[in-house]
Amino acid sequence: MMMNDLRGVLKGRVLLPGDDGFEQAATAWNLTVRQPVAAVVEAADADDVAALVRYARRSGMTVTAQPSGHGASGDVDGLILLRTGPLNRVEVDARRRVARVGAGATWGQVLAAAGPFGLTGLSGSAPGVSVTGYTLGGGVGWFSRKHGFASASVRAFDVVDADGEPRRVTAASDPELFWALRGGGGDFALVTALELELFPVPVLYGGRVIWPGHRTRDVYEAFLEITAFAPRELSVWINRLRPPGAPAPMVTLDVAYLGGKDQAEDLLARLDKIGDVISDSRGVVPLADLGAITTEPTAPAPSLTRAELLTGLDADAVDVLLGKPIDPLINVQIRHLGGALADPGEATGDGADDGGGDGGGDGGGDGGGDGGGDERGDGAGASGVLAEPYLLGLGLPHTAAATRARQAEIVADLGTRISGRKPYTMLSPGDTAAQSFSAGTLARLREIKRARDPHGVFRANYPVLG
Repeated sequence: MMMNDLRGVLKGRVLLPGDDGFEQAATAWNLTVRQPVAAVVEAADADDVAALVRYARRSGMTVTAQPSGHGASGDVDGLILLRTGPLNRVEVDARRRVARVGAGATWGQVLAAAGPFGLTGLSGSAPGVSVTGYTLGGGVGWFSRKHGFASASVRAFDVVDADGEPRRVTAASDPELFWALRGGGGDFALVTALELELFPVPVLYGGRVIWPGHRTRDVYEAFLEITAFAPRELSVWINRLRPPGAPAPMVTLDVAYLGGKDQAEDLLARLDKIGDVISDSRGVVPLADLGAITTEPTAPAPSLTRAELLTGLDADAVDVLLGKPIDPLINVQIRHLGGALADPGEATGDGADDGGGDGGGDGGGDGGGDGGGDERGDGAGASGVLAEPYLLGLGLPHTAAATRARQAEIVADLGTRISGRKPYTMLSPGDTAAQSFSAGTLARLREIKRARDPHGVFRANYPVLG
């Protein structure tokens, strides 16, 4: 279908197949994912988003939004891909501890804006991920054990609905849509801005410790001891790692602690008993430098990842994870969860409508996630409860077939320790939204989708009706 007339509707750039720059604009963050879209629209502002939705509604087309391209599934054949990079304004009200964030903004921008006030949002580990996409699907990161899902920190959304009408959505104005947007993904409206609660962080301690591979079991034992009694302020992730070009495997421990150096060192004293440290970057971390803990890639790259939630991590499970060489995988990661994620009474954010302001952004498809949760779970939104205590991440390939086979082998060997659910934020091509939500939550999300978008104007990366 030719869509040259779309250029007359919007102020922003419209790219069609064959145009210079189309292929680059349509590229996902994960370079193994192909996106055969009918057009790419780079919205200039929130009015452009509304005009695009009205055009799609009239034309019987569907819009999928990817602010940064993270979380793409490739299931976008013939769709209009919306990019919202220009809608990246971030405003911090330090007195009210609120950030107003445009949909094109990244977590790095929010951390840089809020950090000078000793405040933070509930960011993930990678500063280049979009705030809107991550938060729409739940969002599990460094501060989730203390404060819960990022989605629970949302106070208000500015959206464009399926008729192309701008609306402000709060717990008071539209509790059903507000519930769905807090963790259910981008299937229900296009978000043009959101308001987030910010949290005080007087001091943040964090960093990465690296040991050679022969210390892997020692580090795993320390990880289990530390996480067994870790306070909610402490998050610890362990990685069995062999980066491309590295001469030998290694093991790393990543930590973030909402507190001072002395307390952190007491909690992590077990690590000091492990010799042969290659490097240790732990120390007080400026909030704007949160991404330096894991130093994740800052540019698009090919990857094949798989995530699973673990019901436990006993000695037999550790034997499975350590019993064979890591090849052909590059990383086998375990994240400690629990805390506020597992307790709906501890979910952060009350959904209060604390005021207006303009803004711009999107809300369709960049991920964010949870593990399902209770049947209603209105206080925490669709994110609900994440009861599993550990998250397993497998991935980054040498060769595709070998990577998938090794991932499947590890999952099979872990048996019933794999819960069968996946965080929405870590779904990968071939997964579905049904793997992230309980039956009751999924049914409710589907009901809202049918009621609010009966003509299928919006499609998330992992749609609830898929």
